[in-house]
Amino acid sequence: MSVLTRRKLLQGAAAGIGLSAAGKLAGWAAPTPEPLILKTASIEAQLMDGAPTKNVLTYGEAGRPPVVRMRKGEPFAARLINGIDDPTTIHWHGIRVPNKMDGVPFLIQPYVYQGDHFDYAFTPPDAGTFWYHPHCNTLVQMGHGLTGVIVIENPKDPAFDAEMVINLRDWRLGDDGQFIEAFRPRDAAKAGTFGTVRTANWLDQPQFDAPAGGLVRLRAAITDVTRIYAFRVDGAEATVIALDGNPVPQRFAPDALQLGPGQRLELAVRMPDEEGAIVSLRDVRGTKPKVVATLRSVGKSLKHDLRDLGPLELNPVAELDLSSARRIPLALSATAENVSADSICGSLGYSFWAINKVPWPGDTPDPTAPLAELKLGQSYIIDMENLTPHAHPIHLHGMSFKVLSSSTRPVQPLVSDTYLIQPDEKVQLGFVADNPGDWLLHCHIIEHQKTGMTSYFRVV
Repeated sequence: MSVLTRRKLLQGAAAGIGLSAAGKLAGWAAPTPEPLILKTASIEAQLMDGAPTKNVLTYGEAGRPPVVRMRKGEPFAARLINGIDDPTTIHWHGIRVPNKMDGVPFLIQPYVYQGDHFDYAFTPPDAGTFWYHPHCNTLVQMGHGLTGVIVIENPKDPAFDAEMVINLRDWRLGDDGQFIEAFRPRDAAKAGTFGTVRTANWLDQPQFDAPAGGLVRLRAAITDVTRIYAFRVDGAEATVIALDGNPVPQRFAPDALQLGPGQRLELAVRMPDEEGAIVSLRDVRGTKPKVVATLRSVGKSLKHDLRDLGPLELNPVAELDLSSARRIPLALSATAENVSADSICGSLGYSFWAINKVPWPGDTPDPTAPLAELKLGQSYIIDMENLTPHAHPIHLHGMSFKVLSSSTRPVQPLVSDTYLIQPDEKVQLGFVADNPGDWLLHCHIIEHQKTGMTSYFRVV
């Protein structure tokens, strides 16, 4: 199994740049692109030894959802066609899209029934690694396979010799290879219900060939509904160059780096010079560490050096004004206030979690008031406190924030859309309310989201 090489990347880029340049020289604007067709389907897939797994969900006709590639600052269009007997939508996780393109049913857009379609069109402002998934009946639809990776390219990025894109997720399968219950209530009220089969790109420990002595850009998206990872690289020099689609202020080695569902990791890996040498990406969290994927050196060494790798261009995220920023208190807690209401997009039937003491599953027509109404263009600081004994990857739709401080550890001023808050941690996240509309804020452990840890901001 080979990775995307520099030659293939340059060939693709040349074709796209040529079309764009021709349009400009001819004096006409680039036309609206043909939409990428993303049709949901139920298939069989080989996810473990034995019989194929039935009722696996994907976009397309076979195999895992495609890696969707976009260009920073260039128009993109996609048509979701629903081929399954369950309403669905697409959320473009981490991309600062216009509000009507965000894919949240009831709050933003109508759900898409079987046989219907919905057209998405936007221009991604940022480069980096992102992903896409439903925001309707999410635990089942995501748990059965509807999670795909997005790569938004920037022609100004430094050159790599190869690229590897991996989609990290679990499956809840029985010994016969078929799906078992999606969750257990007692686990949903704790850290969440873990999968029984762990995969990268729907495979167990896949191996990829990469040029010996070359620099590999490894992009990993945690699209699982529950699992938190602690990443380490063995067998090669590696450095973190971006998190959640944004360059890190200071590069560092991934030494048990913890990231949760919804988050993305970009590494620069310097492959060993020796042909056949193996590099391992490992998850060392918990009592059962696992090799996630491996890279194998092939060919004569290119003898490239990580120190020669230039910086990634910063994304155009508005800088907040600390002197005028307004504060938003946000407390994450457990609750036993009520039983959640059913909805067209599914319900787990429980309320275990809350934001500011209000539990909300996030996809019902219940007219729950926004967490706060924000003024367009105003700077804000979220004072978030985790009052629970569990970690929560908190994701903000439509806008990016900067990590300002933590009560438990030193933090870099990372720009992100998802923050993994630890038990008893207090953190300050600053952002500019620069995207009008209703924007969801929720835990990306889906059982937590669907049992109350959800709210939204209204930007006007």
